[in-house]
Amino acid sequence: MSLLVASLLGTRVASAAPAQRATVTAVHALRTVTEGQSASLAVAVTTSDRRPLGRAVAVRYATGNGTASAGSDYDAASGTLTFPAGTASGGVQRIPIITRGDDTPETAETVPVTLRATTSGVSVATQPVLVVDGHGLPYLDPRLPVDRRIADLLGRMTLDDKIGQMTQAERAAVASAPTRIAQWRLGSVLSGGGSAPAPNTPAAWLRMVNTFQQYARSTPLQIPLLYGVDAVHGHGNVYGATIFPHNVGLGSTRDPALVERVNEVTAAEVRATGIPWNFAPCICVARDERWGRTYESFSEDPALVIAMETSVDGLQGRRIGAPDRVLATVKHYAGDGDTEFGSSTTNTYTIDQGVTVTSRRDFARIDLAPYVVAIRKHRAATVMPSFSSVDWTEDGIGNPVKMHAHRELITGELKGRMGFDGFVISDWEGIHQLPDPSVPADAPRPTAAQVRVGVNAGTDMFMEPNNAPDFERLLRAEVTAGRVSQARIDDAVRRILRAKFAFGLFEQPYAPDDRVDEVGSGAHRAVARQAAAASQVLLKNTGRALPLKPDARIYVAGRNADNIGNQAGGWTMDWQGRPGRSIPGTTILQGIRQVAPQARVVHSADASAPTAGSDVGVVVVGETPYAEGFGDVGGPTWENGTPEQREAKSLTLRAADRAVVAKVCAAVPTCVVLVVSGRPQVITDQLGRIDALVASWLPGSEGTGVADVLFGRRPFTGRLSMSWPRAENQVPVNVGDRTYRPLYPYGWGLRADPGRERLTTVGARELLAPEHWQPDGTLRTDARTLALAERAVTSGESAKLRDAVLSVVRDAAQARAATGRAPVSWEAKLADADHAQITGAYEKAFSLLAAVARG
Repeated sequence: MSLLVASLLGTRVASAAPAQRATVTAVHALRTVTEGQSASLAVAVTTSDRRPLGRAVAVRYATGNGTASAGSDYDAASGTLTFPAGTASGGVQRIPIITRGDDTPETAETVPVTLRATTSGVSVATQPVLVVDGHGLPYLDPRLPVDRRIADLLGRMTLDDKIGQMTQAERAAVASAPTRIAQWRLGSVLSGGGSAPAPNTPAAWLRMVNTFQQYARSTPLQIPLLYGVDAVHGHGNVYGATIFPHNVGLGSTRDPALVERVNEVTAAEVRATGIPWNFAPCICVARDERWGRTYESFSEDPALVIAMETSVDGLQGRRIGAPDRVLATVKHYAGDGDTEFGSSTTNTYTIDQGVTVTSRRDFARIDLAPYVVAIRKHRAATVMPSFSSVDWTEDGIGNPVKMHAHRELITGELKGRMGFDGFVISDWEGIHQLPDPSVPADAPRPTAAQVRVGVNAGTDMFMEPNNAPDFERLLRAEVTAGRVSQARIDDAVRRILRAKFAFGLFEQPYAPDDRVDEVGSGAHRAVARQAAAASQVLLKNTGRALPLKPDARIYVAGRNADNIGNQAGGWTMDWQGRPGRSIPGTTILQGIRQVAPQARVVHSADASAPTAGSDVGVVVVGETPYAEGFGDVGGPTWENGTPEQREAKSLTLRAADRAVVAKVCAAVPTCVVLVVSGRPQVITDQLGRIDALVASWLPGSEGTGVADVLFGRRPFTGRLSMSWPRAENQVPVNVGDRTYRPLYPYGWGLRADPGRERLTTVGARELLAPEHWQPDGTLRTDARTLALAERAVTSGESAKLRDAVLSVVRDAAQARAATGRAPVSWEAKLADADHAQITGAYEKAFSLLAAVARG
């Protein structure tokens, strides 16, 4: 019996609920108040079991010793807050603080408040601090000219304040201890690829950024923080954001107005989450498809890159600081897309961060040209140097200089000749790669020499994600020793402050919460759908395989048909991207079903399902996500990625993809192949089995846009922004090369809509007569017809008329090339024609196209 009682008692004791624990905490660690006004500091009590308090809890409070003075700046306060028994967990009481006003201008001051629980067993989590805003100082007066405000603020800043403004830390370095923002006097914080708050929602991003801003404004001068993020094709770090085609696809749209609209939407979504700064666009000129960042480039042709710099206007707007716009960053200055294969010394990269071996003349023509326009015409606010190096051929090859150390190009060229008055932000630990023979190879980075060289070269703000205090300490020592001048520091800080003043951050440091619903909205996704459609390039279309009939019996295969992560590419949710169902949106398969609900669709990723009864096969193959370095052909493996991401990178389809193409194209009467990739993929040996071939690039979150052109809801209008190589050993191959014979030249892009309809919409009446058209719907190439077409192109009547006429002449030229009847060097003529059209040489463009069309 006694054993039974003991057993029952033991069970009862073991199952008893643990004693309730209570915690008292400030609801807001920091609160700001205007001098002369009262503040109410909220204090909450929470319980370990989330139940109401089982007993009363008392906590003493008292104002403490901050930079504000009791009696003159505020009324000292003390007392006891009592939370009665039964108070709900999360219950709040308030501490009133009265501040005193006067007419004396002064910087911000702090009033710390101490909380001390007088009830046993109660803990205190967060102690509140009240910040009394600065007032009456010239730099705080928005009516004054910006230069005067900057001069006043600079004169009040200590060396530590200035160095802090030049320092950018990563979110993860401050998220758990945001007081570091004030301690380190940080001028900026960023989120690297995949760095996000939890939960990863637009509202959580907004709260995080505004919280960080509170800590920046707890310093005496209250210089606002500038938060930055890589939103290179939409706000890719934020779950639910609209994801657009990558730049290689946007370049293929040949539509600067659409590209501007894409970036307007991107800016709106970035700003809706509280972020005022985007590290985009990349205006690199990708000259070698083996580069793992090829898809970040609008084109191999600097002229097309320049045309797409409307992206800067879309991000910044016509007025810096508009509520739905951000600061843009043009990158990577300069030559990052023009490095030689095998020249990289980073990790085991093969081309990324390598060496651009070039003459000064070619460097100016190819690599610098986009920056001249971005700075002088589009007024880009910030510039990011490249990890790469440049080696001038004029003084002999073998002495490259890292761009982060290149004073001639940053200070002399960019800030001098180009007249750039914004600020230069380093890339991620960019100065860590600068050579420093004075220390061992395994010495901590950055070193004093790296800091000194980077600052003196002209970089103004330094992205030191995990080493911000070390950078600040080293720079302080370099200034003290006279190796970095105070004038250089002041120039850097002046540039940073100008951007913050111009953006209005001193007047409106906090982002409102009324726009978070814009992120991923239907209206924004409609723009992404349009961009995805416009980016599609029809490379081959034998027997009018496209557009598809809406009631077709379709066999869909290939690993990229139903993989939204693959079609989004790198810089989406993670630095290197994330395959699978990683973001909301529609896959290409879902788009097909949505656009053509009457079609009978069978889906088999590996083509293992029976094909019998299908009219057409749609095979969607290509690459998996990657980003810089790990996307280089022959480069290292991204070990943290999925098995698909760990595949060796090449310019050919993997064996399994080729097998699916071969199987479907052999079994189904009509075979359409879509290549979802960040760069051209060599497919020459399988081309004979393919009826229609589409370069889909990386279309983003809206696969319905791809389906729109497949079914003819929108016409194919895209033209190649990159030459499509015939073989891997042909790479690099670029428009303007002395020997140029790619499989499909730069500017190639078939149309599936009738040319006469295009001319009808622009009023080209003389060319609409039946005698000017072939039975297959292409324009005739007799002398009279071409003379009429040339007159329409050169008349200057209408840009729409000119472009429509050039498009039908291009149709005729491409039709001749597709049937093997084009003249020698037709590839170069077509590519040069597209370059001429982009640069405004319309008569030359027409002449080159007509020469191919005539045969």
